[in-house]
Amino acid sequence: RSFLARDDIGIILINQCIAELIRHAVDAHARSVPAVLEIPSKEHPYDPAKDSVLRRARGMFTADDLR
Repeated sequence: RSFLARDDIGIILINQCIAELIRHAVDAHARSVPAVLEIPSKEHPYDPAKDSVLRRARGMFTADDLR
């Protein structure tokens, strides 16, 4: 939460497995800056269904928008 409050941070990179531990906080973050981006780790496979940014993006577009 302290990273979210800083004005000198524009992007926060977090491993998806760690983001799962604080999913409530990641999903509650609605501001565009700083952007919170979930990245894979060597130990845990990346699951796009759990990525908060991708879930929000899917809600913004319909199949017709992508044609």
